[in-house]
Amino acid sequence: MSATGPELTPTERIRRFGETAIRTPANMITLLRLLFSIPVLVWILDESHATWGTFAGWCVLWLTDGLDGWLARRDGTTRSGAFLDPLADKILVLGGFFALAIRGDFAWIPVVIVAGREVFVQVYRSLAGRRGVSLPARQLGKWKANVQFLAVALVLLPPTADLAGVHDVAVWFAAAFSIVSAIDLVVHTSSRQSSPLPSAHHAPEPS
Repeated sequence: MSATGPELTPTERIRRFGETAIRTPANMITLLRLLFSIPVLVWILDESHATWGTFAGWCVLWLTDGLDGWLARRDGTTRSGAFLDPLADKILVLGGFFALAIRGDFAWIPVVIVAGREVFVQVYRSLAGRRGVSLPARQLGKWKANVQFLAVALVLLPPTADLAGVHDVAVWFAAAFSIVSAIDLVVHTSSRQSSPLPSAHHAPEPS
């Protein structure tokens, strides 16, 4: 302990925002991603074939997901960020999947499976939250988002744009991974609820 008070841990020294903060750099990046997604998705719909421009735009949306996560860890995670960042991922991924399904690059069945998974998890989290059960983001949920971003990128990448077989494998793998991550979340939640240890009461963090 120093003369001026207790020593701060490294995490406490760099934390710039409290849990209730809204106007943070991470949240600003997330909101910019959402705004930028509108012209990118419209561009994807307007193009009947893959271009380096649409691929680059999609990669910006994908890579900035890691940027806002890094900023959140650097400055301190917030409840608003825990809600906005996963919500942005859902909007971007589903937007990309639906755009490519409308273009005919993705089959509708796996796209509907991915969308249904997101609706199910959102309802499941809401019901758990009403019971005071916190459902932090699972690692499989984070990998799931990257697999989905990759599936869209493979269609937009000019060298793989005409490989329909690759597109089918990518979208069905993304759909399967979505189901597995949802099962993982349910199983993990069930094991926590059956544990004698009390659950932590934090704000739900969608994934």
